[in-house]
Amino acid sequence: MKAILVIEDGTTHEGASIGKPGTTFGELVFNTSMTGYQEIFTDPSYAGQVVMLTYPLIGNYGANEVDQESFKPHIRGIVVRELCAAPNSWRQKFSLGEFLSRHEVIGMAGVDTRAVTRHIRYFGTMRCGVSTELSRRELREAVLGSPDISGQDLVGAVTTSAPYRFLYAVEDEGAGLDRVAKRWKRRVVIVDTGVKYNIPRSLIRRGCAVEVVPAKTGAEEVLARKPDGVVLANGPGDPKDAPYVIAAARDLLGKVPVMGICLGHQILALALGADTYKMKFGHRGANQPVRDVVRDRVVVTSQNHGYAVRDENLAKKGIRVSHVNVNDGTIEGIEHDGYPIISVQFHPEASPGPADSKYLFDEFMKLIDEWSG
Repeated sequence: MKAILVIEDGTTHEGASIGKPGTTFGELVFNTSMTGYQEIFTDPSYAGQVVMLTYPLIGNYGANEVDQESFKPHIRGIVVRELCAAPNSWRQKFSLGEFLSRHEVIGMAGVDTRAVTRHIRYFGTMRCGVSTELSRRELREAVLGSPDISGQDLVGAVTTSAPYRFLYAVEDEGAGLDRVAKRWKRRVVIVDTGVKYNIPRSLIRRGCAVEVVPAKTGAEEVLARKPDGVVLANGPGDPKDAPYVIAAARDLLGKVPVMGICLGHQILALALGADTYKMKFGHRGANQPVRDVVRDRVVVTSQNHGYAVRDENLAKKGIRVSHVNVNDGTIEGIEHDGYPIISVQFHPEASPGPADSKYLFDEFMKLIDEWSG
């Protein structure tokens, strides 16, 4: 079945439908990762976006029921050059095409993704539509009438509706609660702005009992759970569209150690009085080099964000830059002169990798122990 991709500036590409036939709209972004496509599709941070993968052959190792960062895909659509028709992996349960169909994801293959990526890099991210049913003109009009990524409460759309305890890591599946509980040394609350599963897993592996709470949980209710630390998770959209999380973060400062990851990093910066801005095309991939200013080292990181912290008057607000993107110099991490925080723009929990920045979870454990001890 034929499908078309129309970008808001009128650029059109034709291809073949994959997944569910139909029409979808979202912000068109590209990701340069060569593996981890199932984790990308199930990352709540991609809510509101159509994801184009730059690696030319996608689906080589199929899909399974384990490699997910949430219970379902949150992407609005997918665009690839070629979908592998004969995947091969001992862990494979179904093909990627079957995975997309099972979850009713609309997508297309046969697109010159290199050309589209160059277009986005030059003109910036734009709204788009993918359709098997509309004409080019009809789809263009619909795209122009679709909402911008900013101005939507996407955090509210992906957060949990009720608190829950994340009891075990992947390697503990099937183990009894008593076995897992023996490792609990600290209590951590995660504010679910779109949390990826590997964040609580990373904390549990370090001896933390983890509770996940809805994004609109206030600071007083978070603190009533007597956490040793709080994590502001990753998530979708413009951080300024989640003022309730910013307010809670502001009230948590100085009362408990806080770790911010991706959107949580931006929210912490806003809570400290800094500003954020929308990037031209963002950082999305598993190969972004970041310089750790504090430790004088470079780490390769997984990233997925379209907004960044503005580098203006940070010192006056007590903010120190701890990490910087090697490619473009954007801020990738902050610390504070008075508050116990660790805040990074990239993903130290990256799954399937790279693993260079996992040490930041260990640093957060040290911060918690120093604060409580």
